[in-house]
Amino acid sequence: MRFFLGGYSADMGGRAEGVGTLLAGNVGDVSAGGELARRAEVSVRADSPSWLAWHPTLPVVYAALEGRGSLQAYRRIGEESFVRLGAAVEAGEAVCHLAVSPAGDALIAACWGDGRLVRISLDAEGRPSKPTVLAAASDPYALAGMSHQTRPSRAHHVRFLPRDTIATTDLGLDLVRFWRGDPARGSHDVALPRETGPRHSRWHPSEHLFVVTELSNELYALAPDASGQWRVVAGVALSPGALAGDAAAELAFSRDGRFVYAGLRGSNTIAVVEVRGDGAQLRPIALVDSGVDWPRHHVVVRDTLLVAGQRSDEIAALALDERTGVPGRARRRVDAPSPTCLLAAS
Repeated sequence: MRFFLGGYSADMGGRAEGVGTLLAGNVGDVSAGGELARRAEVSVRADSPSWLAWHPTLPVVYAALEGRGSLQAYRRIGEESFVRLGAAVEAGEAVCHLAVSPAGDALIAACWGDGRLVRISLDAEGRPSKPTVLAAASDPYALAGMSHQTRPSRAHHVRFLPRDTIATTDLGLDLVRFWRGDPARGSHDVALPRETGPRHSRWHPSEHLFVVTELSNELYALAPDASGQWRVVAGVALSPGALAGDAAAELAFSRDGRFVYAGLRGSNTIAVVEVRGDGAQLRPIALVDSGVDWPRHHVVVRDTLLVAGQRSDEIAALALDERTGVPGRARRRVDAPSPTCLLAAS
């Protein structure tokens, strides 16, 4: 199975030279449980392409060039080769995540550095242009008189949901923001507890939005009520064994959606949470070694968890026990410079 690797290059203190290519087993395998190998040559030379996302219907991949504050589209011309598609488009300071709409007509980029959320139009070939900055977030705790200092907005993640809804996280202001229909019309914001730091989200088959918090190392479930207003319906600590100073990173689900895997940077572990009932009953069940230093990103492929170790410059493969949901120790690993994102090749 083939994956493309985002990473930090020298402009962000890393060793990557662009978008790399990882093989897990044979190219045509549907599992990632085989031997790991990395191509020596990069597929795309770029400065810190820290997040990668596919167009839903075209052979086009989009890269958030975090250090440059811009995004670049690349058209795939071979199994592991790309060319630039159009010019880079300015997004904002430290653009760290982007997601493409299911219709393929636009993408939204989140910028950690200045808090901006930027909608960028895509033409029929997937070429980006016409950036529009969405409405800025407001600190809910400042409005409530609970914050005695100005806190910066830190937009961090974007997810397109069913029913024409977009969810974004703001790590700095403890917000999950929901945009219905045209995002220019503004958002409905849900505040998580102060200083939790919502980072990334996943849409669960139970139709709950799960959000992991970087600062408090918790998992929250959100859902709309009968009127369509989103609210928090559950929350749990990722693990009682998490260490002070841990910083949660990515979320992934087991193949059946029964288990949630969250990476904890610092202790370098993977927390496992079981999902029960209607999807709002959450139970931490394990905390295991991630096999890498600073598990920035991870993906589940059937019975294998692939983990990107940003600081150990490697990718590790952990076998998953699909009955208990618990990952075993790393059984395979391969060198990879400063990896930050794993994107399965389409």
